[in-house]
Amino acid sequence: MSDEQRRPDQATEEARADWFILDLLLNHDVQRPWAIAEVVREYGHETNAIDAIDRLYGAGLIHKTADGFVFASRAAIRYHAIAG
Repeated sequence: MSDEQRRPDQATEEARADWFILDLLLNHDVQRPWAIAEVVREYGHETNAIDAIDRLYGAGLIHKTADGFVFASRAAIRYHAIAG
């Protein structure tokens, strides 16, 4: 689906999911690889969480391992440090 065809509320929900998951992965207190199942549980909606993980991975903001873990990329960590 192209950006022009998405409803504004859908785009907002996607952005909210992306930020929630990225923030989870960037949390200094628990910064570690997370099992995708853990991320889904924390977010509370499987489809939206998986879609967000795919978008973040596609943007280079997270890494995914072959055994089902995700963690923030160095670029995401650096941006978070700069932006505060």
